[in-house]
Amino acid sequence: MMISGAEIVIRCLQEEKVDCVFGYPGGSVLHIYDALFKQDDVKHVLVRHEQAAVHAADAYSRSSQRVGVALVTSGPGVTNTVTGIATAYMDSIPMVVLCGQVPTQYIGQDAFQECDTVGITRPCVKHNFLVKDVKDLAITIKKAFHIAATGRPGPVVVDIPKDVTAQMCEFDYPKTIQMRSYNPVVKGHLGQIKKAVQMLQEAKRPIIYTGGGVILSDAADKLTQLAKKLDFPVTNTLMGLGGYPATDRQFVGMLGMHGTFEANNAMHYADVILAVGARFDDRVIGNPEHFSSEKRRVIHIDIDPSSISKRVKVDVPIVGNVADVLDEMLKLLDGGCKTDPEVADWWKQIDEWRGRKSLAYRQSNHIMPQYVVEKLYEVTGGDAFITSDVGQHQMFAAQYYKFDKPRRWINSGGLGTMGVGLPYGMGVLMANPDAQVACVTGEGSIQMCIQEMSTCKQYGLPVKIINLNNGMLGMVRQWQEMFYSKRYSQSYVTSLPDFVKLAEAYGHVGMRIEKPEDVEPALRKAFTEHKDDLVFMDFIIDPGANVFPMVAAGKGLTEMILAEEL
Repeated sequence: MMISGAEIVIRCLQEEKVDCVFGYPGGSVLHIYDALFKQDDVKHVLVRHEQAAVHAADAYSRSSQRVGVALVTSGPGVTNTVTGIATAYMDSIPMVVLCGQVPTQYIGQDAFQECDTVGITRPCVKHNFLVKDVKDLAITIKKAFHIAATGRPGPVVVDIPKDVTAQMCEFDYPKTIQMRSYNPVVKGHLGQIKKAVQMLQEAKRPIIYTGGGVILSDAADKLTQLAKKLDFPVTNTLMGLGGYPATDRQFVGMLGMHGTFEANNAMHYADVILAVGARFDDRVIGNPEHFSSEKRRVIHIDIDPSSISKRVKVDVPIVGNVADVLDEMLKLLDGGCKTDPEVADWWKQIDEWRGRKSLAYRQSNHIMPQYVVEKLYEVTGGDAFITSDVGQHQMFAAQYYKFDKPRRWINSGGLGTMGVGLPYGMGVLMANPDAQVACVTGEGSIQMCIQEMSTCKQYGLPVKIINLNNGMLGMVRQWQEMFYSKRYSQSYVTSLPDFVKLAEAYGHVGMRIEKPEDVEPALRKAFTEHKDDLVFMDFIIDPGANVFPMVAAGKGLTEMILAEEL
């Protein structure tokens, strides 16, 4: 049977078991929207800005094990998605973005709402396609989903001219796909894995350092088994939080620029580092020269060979899927697991570092942001999905909410994108309809996609917005205070709206909380009495609160600034 290109797009989504698409219609995708209207299997969420569509699809993917999908029109529709695509690309999130394009005969003629989608998105996608023949449409979409979800995941863009969606063709969707130029390695080299296991058993001061690759490969359980078998300390990156239970004794906290005293010291002074699905990026190890000053051996497991020895020289590289490699390690250790007796002395040193209590913070008459996150953890039982924007509030959430499960911490790590928190909450709820979802944000970030409160109203998405409102761009202000002699250039946010009235104008519940004793009651009310409502909680926090520990730019991991030192 002959069907249109638009119908082929929808049939492809059905074949991929896609149940939800986030998007915004426009001229070049109207045929696709008409095909969407004629079926019920694929739901559509109408966002208020294309950037939010991509962010929501991104979070849908992060919080589940599925590929998120966004659908936008040509020209400004596409350009509005670029920040969201780059956000997903930096954090290796599998996503397919379907874009409309002007008819094929108009491409290159500066037609209305034309842009070079392939050229614009090329630097921030895993791959992209321009489909010029309806006969290539189904196979291209199959390739897009395959590329997005395999190897090191990432976003894939499919650019579809309007005339292609109108052309007729028989529908044939392949069950599997083989691409000669794309064959990511999955199984790690057994010889290298054996070397790594031997090195781990010889370690005297070991550390297991894990990143987002553990989450993406669904390897959290295997990582926990390995750490327990070895009795080694574990630290997570910002993107790796939840990959190992934060409440477990062996967890030494997040490391890096705002990592704990014990995690950063353990990472720096370790004699053997097992890096699992992590990148040794600038926010994690600080100054690479300082990091290289200690003699150590490094084992690095990653699906992407280009990430290995990119910033830190590696002794035992293992290219492969994290879950598969950890599985092989566990099999080898099952034959007998002996660790060096000196590891016990290493634990004593770590406990001594822990005694510094580097996450302790001063109390004041104002609400402290750390206290809000601690109470959020208590009220939700540590079981909520926490989305965040970018800034001080992001770091407070990462430091004080103890993530025991993977895929519960949804934030922009690599690109550091403000405005993601609310659309992330939407995406999480579409993937996990009965979940508790809290968006930890600030008065600067929330205003970047605040119009999505309208989307939440339309689809009944009860995100709980935790607005840590200090009246200024907190992280910018912190840097200006510490490194720019308190020259607060453009870091104050003046003329803020009344967020309570604004939430109510969108049809939601608004609360303003100004006293520390009101924090817990407000949170409990939001998550019980208003369980099914979006609640905007405007917490007026101490304007001078800073994030500590802190490793300044250009400094090493052991050169932390602690709150007690100021």
